[in-house]
Amino acid sequence: MALKFWIFLAIIQVLLTTITEAVRFDLESGHTKCIAEDIKANSMTVGKYTIVNPNEAHHTFSQEPQQPLPDSHKLTVRVTAASGNSYHYADHVQSGQFSFQAVEAGDYMACFWALDQSPATTMTVDFDWRSGVAAKDWSNVAKKGSIDAMEIEVKKLYETVTSIHEEMSYLREREEEMQDLNHTTNSKMGWLSLLSLLICLSVSGLQLWHLKSFFEKKKLI
Repeated sequence: MALKFWIFLAIIQVLLTTITEAVRFDLESGHTKCIAEDIKANSMTVGKYTIVNPNEAHHTFSQEPQQPLPDSHKLTVRVTAASGNSYHYADHVQSGQFSFQAVEAGDYMACFWALDQSPATTMTVDFDWRSGVAAKDWSNVAKKGSIDAMEIEVKKLYETVTSIHEEMSYLREREEEMQDLNHTTNSKMGWLSLLSLLICLSVSGLQLWHLKSFFEKKKLI
């Protein structure tokens, strides 16, 4: 039952990953914003980030040329794995992108930091992070393979099913690891309980021996 539940979660996770869209968030100067992504080993991941021009809304309704981003709008970006290994670093940039193949499975963290300024400023950042099936550039696949839209959809479905199968295998391995851990923990707790019982019996025996010796010396028994 538990395995079926995790399989269902894996399917939902893969489908959600496939339709992932860009995230937009506000970052105040002097502060850090981190976003985590759970990535499987040997999975391809791509990310793209850019600071939104504060004059964007005004430019939409105006015929004037759009003003460039202020010099104060700069980011420092670092992408690291749970082990601490760094996969991407950019210092004082307004936009950037990264791509790599995950060597280890687990949570990967993308942290954005804005230089402290006075007075404080707030900038808006667009961040798009995709992994697995969603990380593949299907437009380039179509161009290279000269295939039509139907074949592209079939390839997408095949990649999605493959990703779901890999996710199920990964979750099955994790479940086996958890079962082994539970078995080891229960075994250690059993030995610890037995040891505690032996210690308690030994202490009780010593107490009885001490009381008997005391009463015998006092000639009470």
